[in-house]
Amino acid sequence: MKKYKLTEMETKFAEIIWAREPVPSGELVKQCEKEFAWKKSTTYTMLKKLENKGVFINKGGIVRALLKREEFYALQSEQFVAKTFGGSLPQFLAAFTKNRRLDKREIKELQRLIDEHRED
Repeated sequence: MKKYKLTEMETKFAEIIWAREPVPSGELVKQCEKEFAWKKSTTYTMLKKLENKGVFINKGGIVRALLKREEFYALQSEQFVAKTFGGSLPQFLAAFTKNRRLDKREIKELQRLIDEHRED
């Protein structure tokens, strides 16, 4: 599994792109100037970093995601569980629920996910 690790600022930048994609690079520059007070060069430097990480592509002045938001956060979650809990989802859930009770809705949703992903 390829590791996608973004800094806090890279993640904020990525969120801007994911919310607007496909986004013209000029519009992205304007949005980053507004959100972060960045200069054009800063936006393009950050975009290039994320292109090199395989998250986005800027082709023909249009920025698109190579890795969708949901895919990115799913990979982040898998990496966290692998690193912190040896890949054990039950250990993660045990730790997550140690100090909080699950409500009926959460239990129902977890049961639905278990049933949906059950190996036969």
